[in-house]
Amino acid sequence: MTENLSERAGALLETLRDRRPLVHHLTNMVVMNFTANVTLALGAAPVMAPCAEEVEEMVSLAGALLLNIGTLDPPLVEAMVRAARKAGELGIPVVLDPVGAGATRLRTEAALRLLGETPIRVLRGNAGEVLTLAGEGGLVRGVDSLEELGEREEALRAFAQKKGLVLAVTGKTDFLTDGTRKVRVRGGHPLMARVTGTGCAATTAVACFLAAAPEEPLEAAAAGLAAFGLAGEKAAALSQGPGTFVPHLLDALAALEGKTLQKEARFEVSP
Repeated sequence: MTENLSERAGALLETLRDRRPLVHHLTNMVVMNFTANVTLALGAAPVMAPCAEEVEEMVSLAGALLLNIGTLDPPLVEAMVRAARKAGELGIPVVLDPVGAGATRLRTEAALRLLGETPIRVLRGNAGEVLTLAGEGGLVRGVDSLEELGEREEALRAFAQKKGLVLAVTGKTDFLTDGTRKVRVRGGHPLMARVTGTGCAATTAVACFLAAAPEEPLEAAAAGLAAFGLAGEKAAALSQGPGTFVPHLLDALAALEGKTLQKEARFEVSP
C-alpha cells in the first residue's frame, strides 16, 4: 500500500490544483495570514470568516471546513458548532485542530464539545493534545506537547475507530490512523518548530487535500502532511534561519509538483 499511497498523494496534489477548492477557516488570529498563504500556495482558495451570522452560508460554498481553537473565546466555539453542523448536513469534511487542549479547561472542553456535537472527519494535533482528548492523560504546556506517543498508539487507534474519524498526530514522525490502518509520515525540519503557526499550517495542508478527496480522509491527511513536511525540508535547505524560512516555505509549497511528492514522500503503512 505504501507505493499506492505515494502515487495517490501525487495525484491528489494535481487534483487539488485543478479544482482549486474553497477552504473555510475558523482559525486563530496569530496564524490567519500565514495559513491563508499556505492555502493559496498549495493551490486552494482560503476564506477566513468566523462571524456566526454567516458561517452556515459561507461553509455551504466550501470544499472543506477547518476549525482551529488557538485564540479561543466562547462566541467562536458557537460559530464553529454552527458551521460544522451545516458542513455535516452537506457532506463537507471538517478538520479540527485542538490547539492547547489539555492546557486549560476551556480549551479541553471546547475541543471535546466539537468532537461530541459535530461530524469531525480529521483530528490533527500534537501528541499531548490528542492523548488528552482520547482520555490518555496527555501533557501540554501552552500549545506545545510534552508527550510522545510511545506505546499508546493502540489506544489512539481504538479512539479513532470509536469516533469514526482519522487521527493525524504530528511530531518528529507523524502518526495517522483511521481505526483500522496506521500510517507514518516522515519529513520536515527542526526549523519548522522555530516559526509560529507551522502546526496550524500543517492542519491547513490536511484540509486542502481533504477538500480534493473528501471520501479518502486517511489518504488525504497523509498526503497533506507529506507535502508540508517535504516543502519544509526544501525550504530549510535555502534558509539562513526562521526569518528567511517562511518565504522559502511558501515558495516550496507553490513549486511542489505531484510527481515530486510521489517520488519523495516517505510513508510507512501497517494494518
